[in-house]
Amino acid sequence: MTEIHHGGCLCGAVRITVRGGLSPVSFCHCSQCRRQTGHFYATTDAAVDDVSITGEEAISRYRSSPEAERGFCSKCGSALFWRADHSGRMSIMAGLFDMPTGIDGGYHIYCADKGDYYAINDALPQYAASSTV
Repeated sequence: MTEIHHGGCLCGAVRITVRGGLSPVSFCHCSQCRRQTGHFYATTDAAVDDVSITGEEAISRYRSSPEAERGFCSKCGSALFWRADHSGRMSIMAGLFDMPTGIDGGYHIYCADKGDYYAINDALPQYAASSTV
């Protein structure tokens, strides 16, 4: 049986359905993620072909680097996803999914760039930059 995960933004204008598995949560501490959300990013990855989005007209996209874009709801401002160009996967904000999510924490990335106002106190693997996972 195929796993199905539903989620959406704060105002409900954007809804996301993933038909298939979700990866463990990646916690990204880079400065771009912190500036966009006010803290670190918590995402789960899914195959692009497994993702369907309703409310596409409410999504604004921002090119955060030459290689990737970030999507957010233009109505409520909720961060939605990060996607590298030409990738078959997308990173979707873990907090968007309806509970129970069935996903677990996986690892921390860009720890060398983390904010100075918090500590990482769990036992998950930590990588100075991108993970090798």
